[in-house]
Amino acid sequence: MNSLKPLVLATALAVSSFAASAASNPGDRVYTADQNTNTVSVIDPNTNTLLGQIKLGNQRPDVLSPIYKGEINVHGLGFSPDHRTLVAIANGSNSVTFIDTATNKVKGVTYVGRSPHEAFFTRDGKEVWAVVRGENYVSVIDAKTFKEKRRIETAPGPGMVLFTPDGGRAFVVSSFTPEVAVIDTRAYKIVKRIPVVSPFSPFLQFTPEGKEVWMGHKDVGKVTRIDVKSMRVTGVIDTGFITNHLGFAKTSRGTLAYVAVGGENVVKVYSTDGEAKLLNTIATGALPHGVWPSDDSERMYVGLENGDAVQVIDTASDKVTATVPIGQAPQALVYVSNAVPSGSGTDNLKPLANAVPVNIPLMPDSGDAKGFVVARNFGVVDALELFLYKLKPETVYSIYVGDQKVPVASFKTNPMGMADGTAIGEIREVTRLQSEANPKTASIVVIEGDGPMDAAKVVLRSPK
Repeated sequence: MNSLKPLVLATALAVSSFAASAASNPGDRVYTADQNTNTVSVIDPNTNTLLGQIKLGNQRPDVLSPIYKGEINVHGLGFSPDHRTLVAIANGSNSVTFIDTATNKVKGVTYVGRSPHEAFFTRDGKEVWAVVRGENYVSVIDAKTFKEKRRIETAPGPGMVLFTPDGGRAFVVSSFTPEVAVIDTRAYKIVKRIPVVSPFSPFLQFTPEGKEVWMGHKDVGKVTRIDVKSMRVTGVIDTGFITNHLGFAKTSRGTLAYVAVGGENVVKVYSTDGEAKLLNTIATGALPHGVWPSDDSERMYVGLENGDAVQVIDTASDKVTATVPIGQAPQALVYVSNAVPSGSGTDNLKPLANAVPVNIPLMPDSGDAKGFVVARNFGVVDALELFLYKLKPETVYSIYVGDQKVPVASFKTNPMGMADGTAIGEIREVTRLQSEANPKTASIVVIEGDGPMDAAKVVLRSPK
């Protein structure tokens, strides 16, 4: 097989079926932020088909060019109260892009501080608040001029902001600090800091009645419930490994919470009245991430980060009814009703260009280490994206493929024993063998250390 030539190493951190489903309005749209292809995928929820993509930049690894000008790591999404403007956050180029939902054209771009994560409009639609996760503030942007008006200082790493139904307060979770900041939106001042169980909380959502905020803790696999009026934690739910986004649906069974648990490739369904109880577990594709309900609560849309697709869950039956191929590595997902008031809404959209990814699980040789690999085509090259967990903290590990004599990548885990990494090079042979279920499938092995291949140091390997 061809040898891999690693070009990019990341440090430690943090076929499809289609089914029609009635939407409330022909102008409704589902949007996903596709991190690897730097696109926003646009789905018609009436037919659950991809209409096309809004291109905000080039796919990896084109972004490494010194003269590259597009957006990098399209990651977060928000929309205006009138549903006419979408905002897309690119954390690699520090940008907030304003998009007209009727024409799919970019109206303006605001560049903020290091590594923004999510942004949302205030209830009156006059401002966009973008959390600058790589620093310690919320950037307040004028929604008409696209100019930053002020900054609201927070604890390090604000992860997402949403507003109470009356617009008077904003709840801000953090990715680096175990607290939720509550901000008076008129005074632009923090009025409450609520301690929570984990420092890594990239997402929050209000219940439909606005009485509670639920927030996910990706690092410890939990969800915290906060009473909006008292601003106190009312419960913590053990949801599972790599808890991502969540959404609420008002059903005949009551108001239910649908929680994406990426490490288990499932969406878990919980009751919300009184003590939360697990009601159902729905199998999904690879690494469910973004979640958002349709306005009528009849469908829950789930983005598959490692599946490059969106799946549709019928909330009456808790069954997946459709799978829609989209851009690579979708992160945030939003459902925007009446986004297109008239016409087809397909202007300025580009066709889907990326291939279907190949997901490869990694099994522990001993112990409880976890991991998985995604093989993707990046145009002229391919990539292995590695996700490793429950290893020794702050320890170097190396990845070998096939009979290679040198590792594809070496990296150091974070204090939680976790690491994400990407190796880019000539790996089409790996993808082909895996996808064709060839008995000579190339092996992928993770060893402790950065020395030569040593079978005694293997901690994870692909299935034989």
